[in-house]
Amino acid sequence: MAMLRFLFRKMWNTRWLTLSTLAGLIMAVAFTTSIPMYSDGSLKRVVAATLKEKSQGMSAGSVLIRYQASGNDRADLSAFADVDAYIKEELPQEIGFPADAYVRSLSIRGSQLTPDDPSKVDPSKRRQMTLMAQSGLKEEVELTQGNWFSEQPQDGVIEVVIHEEAMFRGDMRVGDVFHYPISGGLGIAPLKVKIVGIFKPKNDADPYWFQGIEGLITTFFMSETGFNDELLTKKKIPLNLANWYYAFDLQEIKTSQLSSLQRKLERLDITLYQKLKDTRVDVSFIPLLQEFKVQSLQLQILLFTLAAPMIAMVFYYIVMNARQSLDRQRTVIAVIRSRGGSTRQIIWIYLLEGLLLGGAAIIIGPMLGWFMAKSIGSSSGFLTFVDREAVPVGLSEEALLYGLAAVVIALMASVIPAVIYARASIVSHKQQLARSDKKPFWQKWFLDVLLLCLVGYGYYLFGQRQELFAQTGMTTDQLQVHPLLFFIPALSIIGLGLFFLRIFPWLLRFCNWLGKRVLPVPMYLTLTQLSRSSTAYYPLMLLLILTLGLGVYNASAARTIDLNSTDRILYAYGTDVVMKADWQAVAETPPQAPNPGNGQGQGQGNPGGSAGGNPQSPGGSNPGQGPGSPGQPGGPGGGTGGPPPTMRYIEPPFEVFRQLEGVEHAARVLLAKSNVVVSGKSLGQGMLMGIDNVDFAEVAWFRKDLFSVHPNHYLNLLGQYEQAVIIPTTFAEKHQIKPGDLMNITISGQPVEFVVVAAVPYWPSQYPEQTPFMIANLEYIYDQAPVTPYEVWLKMKDGAKVTPLIEALREKKVDIASVKDVRNELISQKRHPARGGVFGILSLGFLVSVLVSLIGYILYWFFNLSSRVVQFGVLRAMGLSKRQLTGMLLLEQTFTAGLAIVLGLSIGKLTSYLFLPFLQTAENVKMQVPPFRVVFDARDTDQLYVVVAVMMLTGAGLLFLHIRRLRVHQAVKLGEEK
Repeated sequence: MAMLRFLFRKMWNTRWLTLSTLAGLIMAVAFTTSIPMYSDGSLKRVVAATLKEKSQGMSAGSVLIRYQASGNDRADLSAFADVDAYIKEELPQEIGFPADAYVRSLSIRGSQLTPDDPSKVDPSKRRQMTLMAQSGLKEEVELTQGNWFSEQPQDGVIEVVIHEEAMFRGDMRVGDVFHYPISGGLGIAPLKVKIVGIFKPKNDADPYWFQGIEGLITTFFMSETGFNDELLTKKKIPLNLANWYYAFDLQEIKTSQLSSLQRKLERLDITLYQKLKDTRVDVSFIPLLQEFKVQSLQLQILLFTLAAPMIAMVFYYIVMNARQSLDRQRTVIAVIRSRGGSTRQIIWIYLLEGLLLGGAAIIIGPMLGWFMAKSIGSSSGFLTFVDREAVPVGLSEEALLYGLAAVVIALMASVIPAVIYARASIVSHKQQLARSDKKPFWQKWFLDVLLLCLVGYGYYLFGQRQELFAQTGMTTDQLQVHPLLFFIPALSIIGLGLFFLRIFPWLLRFCNWLGKRVLPVPMYLTLTQLSRSSTAYYPLMLLLILTLGLGVYNASAARTIDLNSTDRILYAYGTDVVMKADWQAVAETPPQAPNPGNGQGQGQGNPGGSAGGNPQSPGGSNPGQGPGSPGQPGGPGGGTGGPPPTMRYIEPPFEVFRQLEGVEHAARVLLAKSNVVVSGKSLGQGMLMGIDNVDFAEVAWFRKDLFSVHPNHYLNLLGQYEQAVIIPTTFAEKHQIKPGDLMNITISGQPVEFVVVAAVPYWPSQYPEQTPFMIANLEYIYDQAPVTPYEVWLKMKDGAKVTPLIEALREKKVDIASVKDVRNELISQKRHPARGGVFGILSLGFLVSVLVSLIGYILYWFFNLSSRVVQFGVLRAMGLSKRQLTGMLLLEQTFTAGLAIVLGLSIGKLTSYLFLPFLQTAENVKMQVPPFRVVFDARDTDQLYVVVAVMMLTGAGLLFLHIRRLRVHQAVKLGEEK
């Protein structure tokens, strides 16, 4: 009890440090528990989506166990009863999930039927049927004719029911009797089977029908009791096939259950075979579990890697607080040790304190972690949280284990220094105080240089990986962000921060030497103080560098991922909604060509290279592919049989699209592959885009930084020149094409002349590295060639839906062949679990960085100033005015915290510019369209500046408060500060 009283008194005397350490522990536990919570919730979403996707056919949670007799083997009935009881009673308990369906079916070998009365039943009809008993049949079907079978044979006749489709195919009716031979040379007389009823399933899609409807058509269904008693027991007919089927509901599956459930299913084959030979699992959901396991593991690794720097930063904050507390109590520890206190007692005091704080963190932390997991699940972007269907988050054993591990690590980091201090006597403590300016361990062992070398190697590997993508054209999912792209930059920030701290004392000594004769007293005292005790400021400076650097990098990374992925989708679609109307085509025969045998066909494979082509192809047309093979008899334009028919399209009214409710603007856009000829030389195929420049300017998505001038400048050129065409910059440079050059483009099999007016690097929905594009006036194209199907690009009002548009168009007799809505793609992207996790972790990490830096800064300066009361009193007694003392301390904050803040922001930006370009692995880096760009959002920087301002003002306020309350006669006294 005495020790507890001493402990509580000690904790109360250092209550602010105790509370700050508790806050750090709670934050560490919350962070670590939120990740498995979110992963579990995301897994449930993935499971729900997978189950919905695989709802056709056999259920995704299916387990099908089968006994199949081999050769003339007979199933031992007692062993069969044992395995049947195990499957029915024990297996569901081992799996641990509810079953939507359970079915057992037993059957003997199928046979060729012969009618008992050939005069009533056509004997020439071949009927191969299998006698089967299936559990739960009466609940799943309804009789359309006749009655249900009896439980036992009636006068030696087995009563059965059949599917109504079997009745039609087998030409069978209620009341028909058949002989069912028992094959295998067993000497058993044929069975007499009578059809007493016809049924149809209540729901064909019910998981009960695991064998499929087709499997029911060749089946006689009899009672289970009669099958067991009459066939298996009395007549000793061998069981040929037994199926046990479960459809388990996996909606509530958790990450922690995946491995154990997979092991149980893998063990199931051995268990079944030992109970009954030739029994095995035919179908199970092991592949589904493996898929879930891989997705869950990938997500957890990704999120933990993203969160690792933040968690490490929180641990560092805890250690810094613990060291501050221990430094303030080090003299007390040394005195207790010198007065007979044992090392074990002192260690036990601090261990008990850690256990109390850790226990409180374990209780409070998961609650905050639950809230964090919910926030991660509602994240749609960096620092953007939306109100949508919540991720089903719950506390699991795995999450608690993660939280416990975090507490143990944090306690070890804070208790180990207490162990070291507990072994020191008052003499050794004074000796260490005299050597307080010695280098920290990371400077002695050049840990900063080692980290920078490791970061350099990581940068090199990322560069090699980038080159591999560029050379091979490999692609990856842009949502699967490489975890090391957040771990290596964090090491970079730490390494650069430590390196600058290494040169910090040199900078101070140089400034002191340079201006010691001319510097005013406050500045000279400040430099002297910092030079002599620079290591004391390292913890605060490193904390600020880490928090602000990571905050800048995480903010920039999140904005960069978000903006570039969104830009890629917007560029690919080109506008909000793209519609293709269903154009009616009419075949027409053109007049006979004057020289049909000249070998100049209008296309290859498409008769005559008609203007119509395939209305479902991109752009609604498939123009001719260039000159045909000269002189091919019978080919298009080959010289025999006359010209082939062409297609004339009936254009739907375009104005109805403009008048639709919810549509701001509409534009016609023709897309057609065409041959390009310049100066008589064919330059291959390109994509011709015909537009109305005014309408296109209203609907198209342009990223302004892709063009040297505003995009409307190029659209104005189209309006000024009827024959104008805009081509890609790369295409123009490759073929040395300049503005003013003539270009022939084949449209519907005939060349049309254009004049090049400009070259641009990119154009909405076009990829110049894959296919060169030619942007031309749509009306000019239709003047020179027949009207062909075009797309309609729509700029939508906020919140407008597509479904009402389609219904309105249908009312106006305009059918739509296809619709693409970019907003649906963006929503789908935002709901991806990995994307939500990335942005959620980065957002929370940014907020935690801000919070930790603010609290850490305030606490450090509060206790730093409190511990230097005697020093300030001596300086005041020596004649230093309050203004000079205040100036000295302000300069001290500027040289330490101010420099650390500048370094943190600068290192964060430098790291972003170095590593964020490696995020562009979603596409071939040479074909990244639009080009990748590193983004710094002013809102994030402003938030950091606000935090920095609050920190500096708070520090200055603490400084003024201490100076104002300073009493020289109280500060200058014998003894020591504690």
